[in-house]
Amino acid sequence: MKKLTYLLLIAIISMSFTSCEKKVEKEIGLQLWSIRDAMRDDAAATVQRVGEIGYDFIEAASYADGQFYGMDPLEFKKLLNDNGVEFLASHTGKALPDSATWDETMAWWDACIDAHVAAGVKYIVQPFMCQKGYGSVDDLKAYCDYFNIVGEKCNAKGIRFGYHNHDGEFNNPLEDGSVRYDFMLNNTDPEKVFFQIDLYWIVVGGKDPVDYFNRYPGRFELWHVKDEKELGESGKMNFEPMFAAAEISGKKHIIVEVEKYNFEPIVSVEKSYQFLMEADYVK
Repeated sequence: MKKLTYLLLIAIISMSFTSCEKKVEKEIGLQLWSIRDAMRDDAAATVQRVGEIGYDFIEAASYADGQFYGMDPLEFKKLLNDNGVEFLASHTGKALPDSATWDETMAWWDACIDAHVAAGVKYIVQPFMCQKGYGSVDDLKAYCDYFNIVGEKCNAKGIRFGYHNHDGEFNNPLEDGSVRYDFMLNNTDPEKVFFQIDLYWIVVGGKDPVDYFNRYPGRFELWHVKDEKELGESGKMNFEPMFAAAEISGKKHIIVEVEKYNFEPIVSVEKSYQFLMEADYVK
């Protein structure tokens, strides 16, 4: 009887440790631009694979005419949810309009925001500016004012609006020599505009993400965690100090994006997911 009790106790302890090992408190998202061809060719099978890999949520990159990947908002949301994946964020946007196209652009935003509300999206991110954004101080200020207006529209519907950087915001200075990204941070309202920091592009632009976290705390709610190819592949990205400063940055979610590949894209995003899951500094 004692032997049976002992064996039962060992089994319970073993199951407890196994359960703890499997329960990894990390939430990782995927920017679907990483696997855009697969999403175009067979969205259903591709979303299923994304769920199987273990991604918790996605960021879309295909909004057009009220649809996502050719599906209406509820249909696409259901496809994701059926595979255990949340529809958290979306890349989309419109270039800065002039006076002749202002009303048309605002109407586009109204329809766009409503479609994202229907899909349950929490974040809309504009990942580009037209050439004006890389022009004069006045042009960039006009962009900041525009983003504040769009952000106010998003707030009214319960969505956060943000901007995603590339390297040009850092290595293409304004006429007075100042950094465009700094100007944007200083001329957008934190209540209306957050910044989705792309860790790879800011490094390519010659700047340190941690410096920005310290100087502009709380502004960087979403991170694009990216490397030259798969995460950890290049040896150029030291992610650990960035994650050590995550709290001050305002980080709420991390999103993998892969734009160049050593493997098939779906394999590359799986390897990137595994890299983050195995990194002790990613919480």
